[in-house]
Amino acid sequence: MRPIISISNLTKTYASGLQALKGVDLQIRKGEIFALLGPNGAGKTTLINIVCGIVTPSGGTVLVDGRDIVHDYRDARSSIGLVPQELNIYAFESVWSNVSFSRGLFGRAPDPAFVEKLLRDLSLWDKRGDRIMTLSGGMKRRVMIAKALSHQPQILFLDEPTAGVDVELRRDMWALVRGLRAAGVTIILTTHYINEAEEMADRIGVIHKGELILVEDKAELMKKLGKKQLTLHLQQPMVEIPEALGDWALALKDGGREIEYRFDSEDEGTGVPALLKRMGELGIAFHDLNTRQSSLEEIFVSLVSERPGVRQ
Repeated sequence: MRPIISISNLTKTYASGLQALKGVDLQIRKGEIFALLGPNGAGKTTLINIVCGIVTPSGGTVLVDGRDIVHDYRDARSSIGLVPQELNIYAFESVWSNVSFSRGLFGRAPDPAFVEKLLRDLSLWDKRGDRIMTLSGGMKRRVMIAKALSHQPQILFLDEPTAGVDVELRRDMWALVRGLRAAGVTIILTTHYINEAEEMADRIGVIHKGELILVEDKAELMKKLGKKQLTLHLQQPMVEIPEALGDWALALKDGGREIEYRFDSEDEGTGVPALLKRMGELGIAFHDLNTRQSSLEEIFVSLVSERPGVRQ
């Protein structure tokens, strides 16, 4: 099956000389949720805007469902819905008018039943007659999402969709995203809330200074790059780690009341059983222990911090 979005050697250099994208290659699968992560200025929004036909690339090609976004712009763009970071809605028009008008822009016939369902799904039905200028920021964001979905696109781009919005909208939105994915819609999102990407995404892409430095299935990424951490809560505080435990990379935490051991979860020779046995032999008692896996945020920070020129 061909990818629904195919990006090959994509570059973008602005008139200022800023090279925003440097030879990006990316294939997006139909029906997946793909999270694009990166620091501010990494090129996330430029990449999205090129695929959506808002920014002209300097080089390379982008195919949307087999159609070139430059030479077959109208058909390619009709497959895409975009929720940008900036609010861009007609302030003096009603919610209903805004969403219905957006549907018509893409040549879709009027469908009041569909628009009603969309507004109900986004908790906007009671506001359908209200002017946009009277709505809260969270409600305006809901209208942006409704506009993006008004023409029933196959692909939905969400550029920082929940930044600065209320918890209720975030919950409603992710419920909607799950429903769209179940219906076969492809979702591409950028987010500063890495826990959302960890919860929602099928695959993760990391972009840094215009380069796509990693693309990986989320589960594989967590497995390959995630570290496990064992924390032992000691019955008696320690001043320093005994030399007899020097075979393990241990650290004292919480004023000597905890021993922390980080290890590769894929390495069978982690030595945890041997560590616990040796501690018993030395009479080092603990009253509790717990383990945890590295989060996606920790993996992301690690990946980006390893790139040259990154300031922490």
